[in-house]
Amino acid sequence: MIADNIFGYCQPNFAKVEKVFRRNFTDGWEREGAAIAVYHKGKLVVDLQGGYADSSAMLKWTNETRTVIFSVTKAVGALCVAMLVDRGHVAYSDKVSSFWPEFAQNGKESITVDDVMTHRSGLAAVDETITIEDAKDHTKMAGILERAVPNWTPGTKSGYHAITYGWLVDQIIRRVDEKKRGAAQFFREEVTEKHQIDFFMGLPQSEEHTVSRLSIPGPRYLMKEILHDPRVLVVLGLLHMKTSKSISQRVLDNPDWMRLESNLNTFNNPELHRLEQPAALGISKAKDLGRIFDLMLQGKIISPEWIEKFKVPTVNNEIDCVIGAPMYKGYGFMHERHPTKPGKFLFGHPGYGGSSVMIDPDEQIVIAYVSNGLKTGMGELTRTYRLLRNAVFDSL
Repeated sequence: MIADNIFGYCQPNFAKVEKVFRRNFTDGWEREGAAIAVYHKGKLVVDLQGGYADSSAMLKWTNETRTVIFSVTKAVGALCVAMLVDRGHVAYSDKVSSFWPEFAQNGKESITVDDVMTHRSGLAAVDETITIEDAKDHTKMAGILERAVPNWTPGTKSGYHAITYGWLVDQIIRRVDEKKRGAAQFFREEVTEKHQIDFFMGLPQSEEHTVSRLSIPGPRYLMKEILHDPRVLVVLGLLHMKTSKSISQRVLDNPDWMRLESNLNTFNNPELHRLEQPAALGISKAKDLGRIFDLMLQGKIISPEWIEKFKVPTVNNEIDCVIGAPMYKGYGFMHERHPTKPGKFLFGHPGYGGSSVMIDPDEQIVIAYVSNGLKTGMGELTRTYRLLRNAVFDSL
């Protein structure tokens, strides 16, 4: 039944992408809804959507359906900082304490903007309990971050700042932007309103009815993932084989109102959707998410020379001390190996459950994929995304 609700546009040259998109549904890999948008040389060449916004209510996916994109939001946070660097308001080499003096507590005085963007600041987990009321108040969040003690000597290693990245980026933007705007307001006024883009960090309550319901994979789906790609077992091991005092577990435990478990999914809570959080709570559509980075490639958001720098990771295959696996990072983006060009990378950011945005500046390609039927792996470990990505490059 899901396969009957597939709609949109696909340029004939990219017909293979549509074939894969439809097969993801008919083969049971998309158990809810999904959308993919591909931009090539400034043109939208693929805009496909389908499935259910909420299969439990038989609510079909429509043109109005938006999705929580989890850590894909970090790519937008990275772009906000890049815009301010491009305009000369801050440099990646600047110490955060140079424009935020109160931050220089408990061994944080040497942390640079680049340390924050490459997850080297040592603030992946904080000990002070973060309530949802704290998260709504940027001054309270500033105080929590100022009092925080780094988990390791800043700058010595990289560990994924799954949630704190968003609050750190927001505080940096508030202090270096001439108008002292937070990340959400800055991006809204500088990008989304100017270019009529549907993207939110802090969704208005009046738009809540458009947000798709996120579903967690059940045991049968999980077994299917493992059988088709044993690397998923490694992901499960990294997620669950943690001691109670490990940094990874501390990241998961605080804040405790952000939960994704077999019987608990707080990311469906409308109260979270209204938070301005540039690490995990962006809400958008594939077409609009992709357009942001297509405009970036066109030089309409930042200078083209920065895109050249983003192409190459600055953290190269280093074991992430939070995730426990090797990762490629740079300037707030994540990188994945190019599927058809050895030694080359795509840059962008994957999100929990499989949503992703990835960019190939040489081919002028942007791929944006979103899904509310969450998968176990991220990035290229997400089968649905990986097959679609490969079909895009096979089509060139």
